[in-house]
Amino acid sequence: MQTVEANGANIPAIGFGTWTLKGDQASTLVEHALAAGYRHIDTAAMYDNEEAVGRGIKASSVPRDEFFLTTKVWHADLAEGDLQQSAQSSLKRLGVDAVDLLLVHWPSKTIPLEETIGALNDAASRGLTRHIGVSNFTVSQLKEAVKISERPLICNQVEYHPMLNQELVLGACRAQGMAVVSYCPLFRGGELFANDPVAAIAEQYNKTPAQIVLRWQVQQDSVIAIPRSTNTGRIVENLDVFDFVLADEDMKAISGLGKNNKRLCDFEFSPKWDVA
Repeated sequence: MQTVEANGANIPAIGFGTWTLKGDQASTLVEHALAAGYRHIDTAAMYDNEEAVGRGIKASSVPRDEFFLTTKVWHADLAEGDLQQSAQSSLKRLGVDAVDLLLVHWPSKTIPLEETIGALNDAASRGLTRHIGVSNFTVSQLKEAVKISERPLICNQVEYHPMLNQELVLGACRAQGMAVVSYCPLFRGGELFANDPVAAIAEQYNKTPAQIVLRWQVQQDSVIAIPRSTNTGRIVENLDVFDFVLADEDMKAISGLGKNNKRLCDFEFSPKWDVA
């Protein structure tokens, strides 16, 4: 499995996302993903599936030290004390002693960032997580967080797919030695998969449109993708992107779709996004 090095962490370039997965389905699919070769599992307290993810991990034959596990703290729980308690509760639900990466899920509009980053560092000092990072941070928020944090931040997890230009966030992360972890990396298929250049390039390489888009993701410097699927065949397929390389012109053609600037995840608590 290809990995991305980010401020001392080695993160598998493709992970299994679990957003919206619940109960036995989540457990079964996590176990299946690990059996299929995934070594990176992503969840969050807000997903309300950590216990199910934990059951899938426990049912797997893959030793705990052989895969990378991420969870996140919701934006309402970012105050000193609340963040650490959220992390401890996540560990209990997951059935693990520590996660590999603890993220601030969304920046808060009311809790000072300095307090949040201090609590995040404290969670790492207590051994609750090996690494820390952020999610859904804008460039200015990211720069401030890096300045505040005693420990290196290893990633910013953001929505990223060919339909959304994230050049500013990518540049800011690379300047800080951080990775970008892409959620919704496939734009939920549909419109993206059906149209050129993705459809034509897929035919050219004899790959699925999803494989082409994931290859486009991981072929970029410091980019990690965490696709989610409920289809066991597609889960295996999504990992099979390391046996070919897209030509530069194909990478550029797919990147050109970013002019659409279509964002799937935008909520009332979201920050004011950077526009490239």
